[in-house]
Amino acid sequence: MDEIEQDLRGLKAGFVTVQVVGVSLVVMMSIWTGHYMGGFSGQSNPDLEFNWHPLLLTISLIYLYGNGILIYRLARNERKSKLKVAHATVMGCATIFACLGLKAVFDSHSLAKPLPIPHTYSLHSWCGMLTIILAVTQWLLGFITFLWPGLASHLRTTFLPLHIFTGLSVFVLAGVTALMGLTEKAFFRLKDNGQYQAKGGEGALINMMGLLVVVFCVSVMVLVSKSSFRRLNRPEDQMLLSETQTE
Repeated sequence: MDEIEQDLRGLKAGFVTVQVVGVSLVVMMSIWTGHYMGGFSGQSNPDLEFNWHPLLLTISLIYLYGNGILIYRLARNERKSKLKVAHATVMGCATIFACLGLKAVFDSHSLAKPLPIPHTYSLHSWCGMLTIILAVTQWLLGFITFLWPGLASHLRTTFLPLHIFTGLSVFVLAGVTALMGLTEKAFFRLKDNGQYQAKGGEGALINMMGLLVVVFCVSVMVLVSKSSFRRLNRPEDQMLLSETQTE
């Protein structure tokens, strides 16, 4: 089937939706962490250093990871070799930012005064650790398999379904973990004398961010799962495969 025969209706609209929702989520997270939670700092102020955690994780494992997944759908007319590099770059940046966000929360716990706060005591933290471990492993194995020269093509073909499944799993886990983190932080921040109050609209903002996480993740998954949006192999892809097999 040639590319012209593919039914691409809804692809552009879906992409616009993903970008509007994703950027709105990042902006709202910036407002929450920068305004309501007091801004950002380094290790000298552990409470404010924590604020890097939700912001960096939202940018990395939600927004960037979602866009990295969609690269093969949106840049469908580019050479596959270029798409591989672009995909690896976006996913690599997302993984680095995620690790920095993880460092921020560990620092904020270890350096808390008067006493350190225990690490990984909640389900959110357990799922977060699992997500980041999978993301790092996914990127390393993907780089070695698809970008490292000399690997046999049949091994790449065998590993591809697992690579796709793991990538989508990381993205879904990141969304679920983000929702748990928003809920957990809302309980801590909005509790006042045993009662929960929406202070200055902060509660509504947190709920809105949670909804945007859901809409963003669902939108990305819809675009990825629609078979007519898949990138078809191009003649130059077959030439590249042949060259790889003769190396």
